[in-house]
Amino acid sequence: MGMMDIGDVAEQSGVPPSTLRYYEEIGLIRSIGRHGLRRQFDADVLLTLSLIELGKTAGFSLTEIAGMFGKDGRPDIPRDQLHAKADDLQRQMLDLRVLRDALRHVAECTAPTHLECPTFRKLLKAATRSRVTRPRSKIGRRGGQRLGD
Repeated sequence: MGMMDIGDVAEQSGVPPSTLRYYEEIGLIRSIGRHGLRRQFDADVLLTLSLIELGKTAGFSLTEIAGMFGKDGRPDIPRDQLHAKADDLQRQMLDLRVLRDALRHVAECTAPTHLECPTFRKLLKAATRSRVTRPRSKIGRRGGQRLGD
């Protein structure tokens, strides 16, 4: 396996050097040395960065992603967390469908006012009910914010 300079890693991964340094600081990636002042990485760091990006896209925090790597740096992803995240995404998709339908109806409704439209009232009720009855998953959140974004 070859060594890559931090600039090469940044160029090939699309991850800025400042983010690479931060990821190293919090233990997500490890440099294997330095060439002058520039960090050197094993070429496998590109795969690790892809996994980190996938985790972020799925809504996991950087702390949660860090917990998905063993001490040897290899992925050790808890399947229960993946199931919980998939369930959370499913709930979000249902909520977004209701919102999409409501917006389309509002845009196309011919009632004198939207509040006079029985379909619109049903959509409002459904949107409110789904928010009240579906507890939000805490996965990927800490204090309402995702880390590292």
